Amino acid sequence: MFDEKGIKMDFTYEAYVELIKLLKKHGYQIANYHNHSSCERAAILRHDVDYSLDDSLRMAELERSIGEGVSSTYFVLLSSDFYNIASAEGKRIVRDIHALGHEIGLHFDETLYHYETLDIVECIRKESNIMEQILEVPISAVSMHRPSPRTLQADLRIPGMINAYGSLFFNEFKYLSDSRRHWREDIKGIIEKGQYDKLQILTHAFWYKKEAETLESTVKTFVNHANFDRYKRLDHNIKDLGAIMAEEEIEG
Repeated sequence: MFDEKGIKMDFTYEAYVELIKLLKKHGYQIANYHNHSSCERAAILRHDVDYSLDDSLRMAELERSIGEGVSSTYFVLLSSDFYNIASAEGKRIVRDIHALGHEIGLHFDETLYHYETLDIVECIRKESNIMEQILEVPISAVSMHRPSPRTLQADLRIPGMINAYGSLFFNEFKYLSDSRRHWREDIKGIIEKGQYDKLQILTHAFWYKKEAETLESTVKTFVNHANFDRYKRLDHNIKDLGAIMAEEEIEG
């Protein structure tokens, strides 16, 4: 599968493992936002959790299975239309990801706030404190959800927190992303050439599956599976739901 630039686009778990192996083969150490300076060649792995906690947990388990110190930072939204970290299930999943040896960070959505009347740094600190209280895990890093040019240029300094879009990690590191299921640059070629000693690699676990899928298939499955998820949640709250609506009646 190729994108319009001819860049290889395998969004499978196998391809992700091969990417990690390629990094190691070319002398990169898997690092994080706190220990990268001790690495001669550092690759920070990062996941922005935009849609699915379940997919993120599967990716976290995959990374743990690779071993050899492979860990990532999972940036989670406090306010999401697709998941709820304050629910019992949401909290369990995020804590499970943390227990697998990964860092949990705040994925901050600036569109919820008004720049002209609010201190964005204080808003970030407030959200990180709330997230810490909910999850009972330390939150010391933040990434921006679809950041505006204004936020990117601001080089925000947040006391006690690392900004993944700060000048160090966004400018001094080579930033590579699979945003919208599209690598804008040939990530494998960049790793193989070794022209950059520091990489920040953003992937979205939502796109990666056991078997190769098209973008359309991945989105349709996610949308249609929402009906099944809603049925399961109703089943926990409505007595004898099957007598009202059989599972076979779920559409999608």
